[in-house]
Amino acid sequence: VHLVESGGGLVQAGGSLRLSCAASGSIFSIDYMSWYRQAPGKPSTLVAAISSSDTTTYPDSMGGRISISRDKAKNTVYLQLNRLSPEDTGVYTCSARTKDDRTGYANYWGQGTQVTVSS
Repeated sequence: VHLVESGGGLVQAGGSLRLSCAASGSIFSIDYMSWYRQAPGKPSTLVAAISSSDTTTYPDSMGGRISISRDKAKNTVYLQLNRLSPEDTGVYTCSARTKDDRTGYANYWGQGTQVTVSS
């Protein structure tokens, strides 16, 4: 599975961004896709996740400002970020989990896209 993120950039506080993650390869085996954020000097944390049946998961810390969705026809997952604050600055990375009856679970990662929120 190959993942390519896009859509990051510099935005003013209060603004919005939509990140994209395009998947290719053995996408039929993907059962979950997620977005993680790594702020400067901090560990990576889960931002949102979506299952193959479109069940979404958001940490409480996101405060309802984000939304994850997918376009199955384009094999792309989106992360909508609203009311951004400087604390949202970081590298946002897409992850895909695959499931195989023989080999079990495997995780794949994109290269990440930088989001910088100015005050």
